[in-house]
Amino acid sequence: MLPLDIVIMAAGKGTRMKSRTPKVLQKLAGRPLLGHVLATAGQLQARSVVVITGHGAPEVEAASASMASVLGQFDLNFARQEPQLGTGHAVQQALPVLADDGVVVVLSGDVPLTEAATLQALVAAAGHDQLALLTVRLQDPTGYGRIVRGSDGRVQRIVEHKDATPAQRGIDEIYSGIMAVPARLLRPWLAALTNHNAQGEYYLTDVVAMAVAQGVAVVGHCIADAVQVAGVNSPVQLAALERAHQQRQAHGLMEQGVRLADPARFDLRDHAHGTPAHLVCGQDVEIDVGCIFTGQVEIGAGARIGAHCHISNAVIAADAVLHPFTHIDGEAAGASVGAGALIGPFARLRPGAQLGAQVHIGNFVEVKNSTLAAGAKANHLAYLGDATVGERVNYGAGSITANYDGANKHRTVIEADAHIGSNCVLVAPVTIGAGATVGGGSTITKSTPAQALAVARGKQMVKENWHRPAKQSKG
Repeated sequence: MLPLDIVIMAAGKGTRMKSRTPKVLQKLAGRPLLGHVLATAGQLQARSVVVITGHGAPEVEAASASMASVLGQFDLNFARQEPQLGTGHAVQQALPVLADDGVVVVLSGDVPLTEAATLQALVAAAGHDQLALLTVRLQDPTGYGRIVRGSDGRVQRIVEHKDATPAQRGIDEIYSGIMAVPARLLRPWLAALTNHNAQGEYYLTDVVAMAVAQGVAVVGHCIADAVQVAGVNSPVQLAALERAHQQRQAHGLMEQGVRLADPARFDLRDHAHGTPAHLVCGQDVEIDVGCIFTGQVEIGAGARIGAHCHISNAVIAADAVLHPFTHIDGEAAGASVGAGALIGPFARLRPGAQLGAQVHIGNFVEVKNSTLAAGAKANHLAYLGDATVGERVNYGAGSITANYDGANKHRTVIEADAHIGSNCVLVAPVTIGAGATVGGGSTITKSTPAQALAVARGKQMVKENWHRPAKQSKG
């Protein structure tokens, strides 16, 4: 195989998107469209990638560099297309950084879902001396250029719909805009392009006629999967492609045995901080409707995820139950839920939340950078931040760890079998000893020994026969 160099056309404005964000940076499954194409280039083990920029070039180039740095598998170059004078003109801008010893694959930054295996087959079809076009069969090819093949099966030309005869319009095979060709063949063809057409543009498809005229074989690698070559030009198209992509991910999970209540209401996306989407499920996992998974998520066997949960960068152990509307975002630090734990509804686990087996976190409880050992419970309306909680601790409703003094974070330690009453404030740094009890409504500023009772609140005062003030008459 010859070295592989990829040219990505990403110069278009995307007027129909009606957005300040360049079209190729619009997101699908949490990742910019261009990011999907760059990731595919990484899977192909490309030697180099040239991104052709134009509209929003500084923003597109900065985003490309950031995304490519994560992949780290190819040399990244940029070429500006200013003004934009057609697809052929776009690829011409890449010529100075393309070596003649490789195969060039031309991709579009707004066509995100072409599979690496499809492109590998296209490159193999091009070989050392052929022009290979990726084509697709459509039920309704209206408006697309038709692939006209000869009796030997090779491509003779591409005929635009408006120029096609009735017989040619009956052809359902169209050109996708993706091609592979040895660079030594492509270079002179690009130099010979003209703009003698109604639009005054340089068309990349004109190289097909040049190849045929020179006796170079033009082959079409035809697929039936239109989603792989679908582009995005509007919010409507972006939403349709998003749903098609999510349906494929959902069906892949169901084929592995995951029970999805409704595959049409399932989403797996990259995390907002850039962690690639990856969901691994054990046997007999159940996922209800409206759930969103982002980043790296692992769900153990027998776990049940309730409706409308949002889970990011987290590990959910076997047989855990996440009740509806649970929100877990581990970000870079990660979060974990132990075996058989019960979480939610309306619970929130933030980065560094590490919950042991059989832990209970109930409604409107928030946990951040805290470890809860097996059997600990915080069943409602509570906050645990920067805390180490021992086994079987019962943490009362309305209680919080006051972990921030305005400048620094401090840790609270609650040892095994302690009981924290309702509406308590534990002012860190503080330790509640094993088996100790903190009376409801207490503000604890000093550590409490094991098995002790700590109560810190004002003495109750009762005035009998007391009457509330009455409203005065305005008359």
